[in-house]
Amino acid sequence: MRDMISLTELAASRLLDMLREQDLSGHGLRVFVQGGGCAGLQYSMAFEVSPKDDDLLVEDKGVRLFVDPFSARFLEGACIDFQDSLMGAGFRVDNPNAVAVCACGTSFRTEGSRDVDKTCVE
Repeated sequence: MRDMISLTELAASRLLDMLREQDLSGHGLRVFVQGGGCAGLQYSMAFEVSPKDDDLLVEDKGVRLFVDPFSARFLEGACIDFQDSLMGAGFRVDNPNAVAVCACGTSFRTEGSRDVDKTCVE
């Protein structure tokens, strides 16, 4: 089985810096998928103090990641990177499950996501 989700060194470093800067010691990063965007699903992230009871907890490079069961089926094997370019800086998800990505890169579709309600949330 592939790792559920991982971080590049740069993404982990940036997340740890953000947690320090925002005085969020002990928090983790919730990574989730919700309906939306032109391709049907979109990635979202938020800092949270602790996982929920049914979350998968992944620790990678010093960062705790929380993934709910709904999102886990779309994120298995995904890797989060941080990119800083002339077009802007931000986190990017490299997802081997995505079969289509919108032109702006913020939404995606997987083989099994055609039937997912676009209004669903975690």
